[in-house]
Amino acid sequence: MEKDVIESQLKGNTLRVYIYALKKRKVGVREVQRALRMSNPSLAQYHLSKLLEMGLLRENAGEYEVVSEVKVDVMKEFLRIGTLLVPRFVFYGAFFTVFAVYFGILSISSYYDQPLLVWPTALVIIGSAIFWYEAIRAWRSVPQT
Repeated sequence: MEKDVIESQLKGNTLRVYIYALKKRKVGVREVQRALRMSNPSLAQYHLSKLLEMGLLRENAGEYEVVSEVKVDVMKEFLRIGTLLVPRFVFYGAFFTVFAVYFGILSISSYYDQPLLVWPTALVIIGSAIFWYEAIRAWRSVPQT
């Protein structure tokens, strides 16, 4: 299927099932039903079949496995590392946090020699805080699985 068609159909419970399958790699109908608290297995089967028709999953002996990864609206900000979905802002936040600690130590140890280090330290701390805020916001925007 085309990417535009997939993006238009991948929302709601189907998106929740897809994200759950991305996290677990292999899933079954009952597992999806219980994990996502769906009312019955046929509802889980419907969404898995829908993902199967889109070409995102493949079925093998009753288990569904992710074949291709699609970045829809919510998922564009995430990277998949194994079974973890991590917002990109986490890496930026970590990078800025390391520099904030480094500049903080430098500015404290040499405050009398170089008082101008306080401003870069403050800017890096503010940048770090912004990236961590965005990372937390991105994590909260993912549909709960």
